[in-house]
Amino acid sequence: MGQREDHIVKASAFNIIGNAILAVAKIAIGMISGSLAVIGDGIDSASDIVASIITLVTARVMTRSPNVKYPYGYAKADTVATKALSFIIFFAGAQLAISTSTKLFQGEVSEIPSILAIYVTVFSIIGKIALSVHQRKAGKALESQMLIANAKNMQNDIYTSLAVLIGLFFTIVLEMPLLDTITALAISFWIMKSAYDIFMETNTELMEGIEDKQIYKDILNTVESVDGAENAHRIRVRKFAHKYVIELDFEVDGNMSVQQSHEISKQVENGIKNKIENIHDIITHVDPLGEVEKDEQFGISKMNLDIS
Repeated sequence: MGQREDHIVKASAFNIIGNAILAVAKIAIGMISGSLAVIGDGIDSASDIVASIITLVTARVMTRSPNVKYPYGYAKADTVATKALSFIIFFAGAQLAISTSTKLFQGEVSEIPSILAIYVTVFSIIGKIALSVHQRKAGKALESQMLIANAKNMQNDIYTSLAVLIGLFFTIVLEMPLLDTITALAISFWIMKSAYDIFMETNTELMEGIEDKQIYKDILNTVESVDGAENAHRIRVRKFAHKYVIELDFEVDGNMSVQQSHEISKQVENGIKNKIENIHDIITHVDPLGEVEKDEQFGISKMNLDIS
């Protein structure tokens, strides 16, 4: 296992232990105190355990060597796992929404939760802050979508627990147990929205796109800086886990020898690697100067961008 994957495994294991403690505490105290909102918060933490287990397994999958079926390797398992996490989070929220809606429509009257519910919620907020900070730092350092998604989920959990705390306060002070159920329903919708946001964030990478358009400008400027290389076009950049795969065409004098054009290609590749970090691979194709391929229907060229 590589050093990056090893760190992801450790971060995931830390997250599993932390969420297990919080989940057990909230579900148990929620049942004892009679707070549906606290139980719902505990279910959310339990779904985080499943998410972290998926992250743990994925980190090991990513270390597999390329083969005939997956010649690029398994690094994109990071993105696939992030998509799976969004489904788990969504269904946890949906289940909570169904149970609380049923309770509301059937008019079931709950008892006012005990003060224990407030204590465990405060404990949960402190724990979630610690987990969120830890996961975000690890995610950014390792450039892992999975860990960053987990950190965002932890951050949402903080807001969820704060909502539970506010709901409990008014429930106990105003002696209105209905508020606890309404709070739980609101939490369920918040959980589902968080899942939707995570799901949408991974679409760009799965569609072989990138958010940062500056990388195309850097590639075009690099090609123009190499003597003998002109008109970079059909530039395609896609993320491969935390690294970039870059493909591009550019033109050279058609009378050049293969060796000369090869040397120019090497200069272009080295220039791009010096300009852009985290390059997985660069594939270049050389065209004779002035040749126009009318059937080109994909890739980025200078006309697509505003180069200053």
